[in-house]
Amino acid sequence: MADQLIALQALVARVEQELALARENAGTVILDQGSVGRLSRMDALQQQAMTQSSIQRLLTQQRRVQAALDRYAAGRWGLCCECGLGIDQGRLAADPAVVFCLACQGGRGGA
Repeated sequence: MADQLIALQALVARVEQELALARENAGTVILDQGSVGRLSRMDALQQQAMTQSSIQRLLTQQRRVQAALDRYAAGRWGLCCECGLGIDQGRLAADPAVVFCLACQGGRGGA
């Protein structure tokens, strides 16, 4: 179980690092026509929108990993949140924050 905790902690660190970098890159776009051309502004706005989307994805991942750590602390990590049976170790290795076994995930439309 110690290996799983280490994997979760490493995932937390990676997500927090990516989140910090994304927030750093999410600065306000300057719309001064004298300093930046129209296409450059459009590119900057598009980049800002992509960064905001990335931040939202990372915040979701951060919540998933924190919930996995909470389940670990409660002794429920590795158990399906739907049926209570154990989740396949390969599935947990691929995504330590997974909450459903394959059978229950399939019953949810695979989402």
